Amino acid sequence: MNPIRRIYTFFHKNLLTKTMAIGVVLALMGTTCLIQLANIQLVNGKGMAQAAAQSRTTTVTLKARRGKIMDTNGAILAQSVERYTIIGNPEQAQAFIPTTCTKQTGSNCHQINGKPVGVTGAAAVARLLAPVLGMDATELGAKLSISGQYVVLKKDVTPAVKRKISKLNLGGIVYAELSNERLYSNGTLMGSLLGGVDADGKGVAGIEQMENKTLTGRDGYQVYQQGNSGVEIPGTMTESKDAVNGSDVTLTIDRDVQWYTEKVLSDSENKYHSAWGIAMVQDVQSGDILALADSDTTEAGSDQAKMGASRAVSETFEPGSIGKVLAMSGMLQLGLHKIDDKFTVPNTVTVEGQTYKDAVDHGNEHWTLAGILEQSSNVGMVIAGDKMTNEQRYNFISKFGIGQATGLNLPGESEGVLHPSDSWDRRTRNTVLFGQGYTVNVMQLTNAVSVIANRGVKKPQRIIKSITDTAGHVEERQSKGEATRVIDESVASQMLNAMESSAEHYNTFVKVDGYRMAAKSGTAEVAGANGQLTSIISDYSTIIPADNPRFVITVVLKDPQGSFGGLTAGPVTAEIGEFLMQKYEVPSSSPRTDAIPVNW
Repeated sequence: MNPIRRIYTFFHKNLLTKTMAIGVVLALMGTTCLIQLANIQLVNGKGMAQAAAQSRTTTVTLKARRGKIMDTNGAILAQSVERYTIIGNPEQAQAFIPTTCTKQTGSNCHQINGKPVGVTGAAAVARLLAPVLGMDATELGAKLSISGQYVVLKKDVTPAVKRKISKLNLGGIVYAELSNERLYSNGTLMGSLLGGVDADGKGVAGIEQMENKTLTGRDGYQVYQQGNSGVEIPGTMTESKDAVNGSDVTLTIDRDVQWYTEKVLSDSENKYHSAWGIAMVQDVQSGDILALADSDTTEAGSDQAKMGASRAVSETFEPGSIGKVLAMSGMLQLGLHKIDDKFTVPNTVTVEGQTYKDAVDHGNEHWTLAGILEQSSNVGMVIAGDKMTNEQRYNFISKFGIGQATGLNLPGESEGVLHPSDSWDRRTRNTVLFGQGYTVNVMQLTNAVSVIANRGVKKPQRIIKSITDTAGHVEERQSKGEATRVIDESVASQMLNAMESSAEHYNTFVKVDGYRMAAKSGTAEVAGANGQLTSIISDYSTIIPADNPRFVITVVLKDPQGSFGGLTAGPVTAEIGEFLMQKYEVPSSSPRTDAIPVNW
């Protein structure tokens, strides 16, 4: 065989062998593929399909909206509004390539002010998104340049902004999660009293905390499959539960009265240079609180509002001579004295080695029991209380609600301090007769004076008026506790009369034209910043109108210039009283004709 023939035969055999080998390999591969395909379709097809569906399935939370807080007339004080948290997918952002806008791409493209984006990846997404979110593109690009598939880009975005984002054609890269933002439309009005919510929407202070369970709704959810763009694939929802919004809470607070009371307190700080002020307005007949104010300017919902209770709720103080109303009521109720009993009252008196003195020096005065209240005589109270036992003194102060929880359950409320009578020393047993030796909060003191205005009955106070659920059903919130009689109606009437004389003692400074007032002033020494008795509490509590009681107003000032409650806190109550008479169109008072003699 010639050489050429041998070469041809060699390559022919080897080529045939290789071809056959390749054919065998291809046949094996084809068979394997067929077997695998059969396995996928016939054996594991259902499982593979389920796995694919599962990878696309997501559970989306439907956020419930927190209920509103409103004033007694329906004015909104706090509400939650629809907001969105904008989320980015960094991995998708970094792989992003903008689509050039042409006739073929239509509106499904990307441009900035009619021009191409100019970059790709996270920088391109940032350039498109930054103007809509009002953020710096560099900052936004940095957030989208991290690893992972989830980063919060911005919180509390409005629905209008969310709609603009939807038009950017960034589905699967940027999307929105529904959330709520708590808004307080009245700024510092009731700031600390309303309190605030934390980042999870939970009430952490004030009424937001007290009524958190009522205001909080129940979140719902949806389970569905989503496509590559991150939107729901139609017809794939398998499970859902609607969100139930929280119930609305209506307060007894009247926003107008609250606003005016806060304004007057602020003005009083400037006028009397007081360290702080507290004021409260209560409806006599219902026990409803119409205003509960302090002079602190705290934005509702702010960090400051979340960190502490309203001063009007938490501050306690000695009531000073307003406490004489409680002790004198006890003397009359026990039959130890009549309101027109006659006393000779010196400037000082010494009992069991303890000397007591009146605020203003005087000689021996001839005052009735009503006159002792009108002149606010500490000495007179000690003399008149001679036959009153320690236990009786304690019982009557306690019956008026001192040293006990109000039942309002306001966060941060202090009950004050009223020690048991068996722990009193020789001095305290007498100082309690004129409002020293125990402490109160403004709610307790106002309700105690309301007993006189309400014919001897102590009514439970109320600051929550009603609850309205999402279906619109309104449930009246009843006061906690029962109305209790503290003193007889005749005793209350006599005390009201004596308090009207006390108010007339200050009518040069404290008056509301056309209306009679019954009141008591108080001044007490309290510990200052140095721990010594270097500070003054001046307070004043007014029943108006005296001839037909509608409201009790209490004002408390710390360290005012002028000291005495009748000269400082008193005029503030008159300003509030004048506003109340006008707002509620209260008829003018009839002339006073039954004044009990204060001198003899």
